[in-house]
Amino acid sequence: MTTRDLWEETYSAVTVNKVRSGLTMLGIVIGIASVIALQAVGAGAQSSIQSSIQSLGANLVMVTPGAARTIGSTVSSGLGSAETLTPDDGTAIAALPDIAAVAQEVSGRYQVVYEGENTNVTVLGTTPDYLTVRNVAVGDGVFVTDTDVTNSNLVAVIGPTVLQTLFATSANASATPDMAIGATIRIKGTDFTVVGVTVAKGGSGFNNQDNMVYVPLTAAQHYLLGSSAYLTEVDIEAANANSMTTVQNEVTNLLLQRHNISNSAAADFTVLNQADIVSAASSVTGTFTTLLAAIAGISLLVGGIGIMNMMLTTVTERTREIGLRKAIGAKKKDITMQFLAESVTLTFTGGIAGIILGWLIAFGVSYFLGTATTVSVSSILLAFGVSAVIGIVFGYYPARRAASLSPIEALRYE
Repeated sequence: MTTRDLWEETYSAVTVNKVRSGLTMLGIVIGIASVIALQAVGAGAQSSIQSSIQSLGANLVMVTPGAARTIGSTVSSGLGSAETLTPDDGTAIAALPDIAAVAQEVSGRYQVVYEGENTNVTVLGTTPDYLTVRNVAVGDGVFVTDTDVTNSNLVAVIGPTVLQTLFATSANASATPDMAIGATIRIKGTDFTVVGVTVAKGGSGFNNQDNMVYVPLTAAQHYLLGSSAYLTEVDIEAANANSMTTVQNEVTNLLLQRHNISNSAAADFTVLNQADIVSAASSVTGTFTTLLAAIAGISLLVGGIGIMNMMLTTVTERTREIGLRKAIGAKKKDITMQFLAESVTLTFTGGIAGIILGWLIAFGVSYFLGTATTVSVSSILLAFGVSAVIGIVFGYYPARRAASLSPIEALRYE
């Protein structure tokens, strides 16, 4: 049997009952599409998380009060509520080598009021170096200055989300920085004059830098917290990416010494490296994506079983045909190749349809839901590989069974 004859027979056999062939391929289509779409969503989420963390600052090392914990437990541990990190600690950290800038911070959520509008946001008391350390830019006006910190000036810099919330009106649906700069906002009963508006960075949640109000560190300590004895965070920009681990170790050793702690396991502070956070977040999203893809892959197994079932049914239906072919000289190899080709054709066709459907689902998620998705070449190659394996593995037994039929018994089959 020539290759041309083989594929002509395969095409005829697959298309003679289009509905049954389509339903048989459906499991493969759904499985491949699910795997590709979930991997695309997972890869997009991983990339988005990495970009969000890296946008917080370059070569960032963060020091927060409270007992040292693993990265996975910091979210729920109330980190920052302890009072173990002091301004003197921040000053000492700034004197260490391999450090480009240090920003001391205190923060809390407060009701911010302007005329008849109000919003509940994070108010951050900080120093001028915050701009450099946290990669924040002022679009209009100015940021907190050293003079503001020294004199506890009642000035504020607002994010673009705060700008729109407080200053947009029915007459001006979109507020402009000119409407805010020079205006007086009230935070915890104290009036602050708006002196600047930051550039939009995007983000969500409580740490969204677009939805923050920045005030001088000392003003926040005196008028909002009522105490200048502690900090809620110290952000450090390492001199370069290669020195981040060194800076982390130096800060840890310095604070252990200053707090008179001999056992690092009993530390009353936490030092986090930005690279470690990115790695941990990537690991979590990667594991989650793999789990979802594995669950979706179960449908591929179901689809393979469906193909085997169809091929076994086909062998039974075509028993007399097989007997006739063998009687006129067809070899076992020819019969095996014929049925194996039919199985592989079904799985490859289903695989191609699944790849297209998976890409369309990923595109739809990105377009309609605004969630970043990334369809990788590796996931497409994996889909083709899985299709080939399923076609061969689940088609081999029916093909061998067909080839093993006795010509005489097959011709007698009714």
